[in-house]
Amino acid sequence: MDKETRYKDAGVDISAGEEAVGRIKTMVRSTFTARVLTDIGRFGGFFELDVGRYRKPVLVSSIDGVGTKLKVAMLMNRHDTVGEDLVNHCVNDIFVGGAMPLFFLDYIGTGKLSPAVIEEIISGMVRGCRNAGCSLIGGEMAEMPGFYQGGEYDVAGCIVGVAEKDRIIDGSSIRKKDVLIGLGSSGLHTNGYSLARKIFFEMAGLTVSSRVDGLAGTLGEELLRVHRCYLKIVSPLLEKYPVAGMSHITGGGIEGNTRRILPDGCRLRIDWDAWDTPVLFSTIQQYGRVPADDMRRTFNLGIGFVLILHAGDADPLLRELRQAGENPVVIGEVE
Repeated sequence: MDKETRYKDAGVDISAGEEAVGRIKTMVRSTFTARVLTDIGRFGGFFELDVGRYRKPVLVSSIDGVGTKLKVAMLMNRHDTVGEDLVNHCVNDIFVGGAMPLFFLDYIGTGKLSPAVIEEIISGMVRGCRNAGCSLIGGEMAEMPGFYQGGEYDVAGCIVGVAEKDRIIDGSSIRKKDVLIGLGSSGLHTNGYSLARKIFFEMAGLTVSSRVDGLAGTLGEELLRVHRCYLKIVSPLLEKYPVAGMSHITGGGIEGNTRRILPDGCRLRIDWDAWDTPVLFSTIQQYGRVPADDMRRTFNLGIGFVLILHAGDADPLLRELRQAGENPVVIGEVE
């Protein structure tokens, strides 16, 4: 029993953590605005709220993860997209209430800390934050041998934004005959991956390198397509049109998520034939013989974001979206 035992012998390498922080400092700082008062590495991130800019500011927060899409990233040995997925998902979640993002914090848990992998993950977060005008002001990297396998990791993110109290979009003004306008998704986004992986990799015996008819890239490339952020395309519209409600289509599908913002006494009528379902979703359904109702509850089916507004305001908003390069679809109405 004369041999010394160090923390590294238990699987935790503090030096690797220090190296990872050194690798990411410069790119994380690139997301800072004048409102960020602390550098990374402090016990807490300080952000000064510009209270003079708002009449009645309301802070809006959300926290989420990427789910088992991470398994695809690990199979591909590509880690520069999942951080952007995480940020975009969180931005969309607070934006549906009318909030603009202020700052973001992340958590990464791993079995064995790889500075290169951490750098890739954070590069995606930085890209997502910069695109959304959001500062990445802090985070946590936890090396947990025995809890995660050596090459595995999990990520989670917390976002804080701000909305004017009298401009919060909470669905309370939704009424009968209001129109549902859907904006396209880029793929599965960050939901339904447990079912997709089971069907593709277990039942069909495919790999991330497989080519599937109708898909532009390899199966892995298609499954790793980045979750869209709808902030830039939708936020200018809120200044012009009285949008009554917005929903971010995640787990639960179009109906499950949009129903959450309906006033009592209202329900949705979805026209499921109003748009062409992307090939990736129809392939999942075909390979797995998934019932239609389960597809609709599990996946976004090509619609990643829904706006609800009064019928008379729909046509000009649709025209403006098309002029911006979108392909919006009227997918139903409120009953």
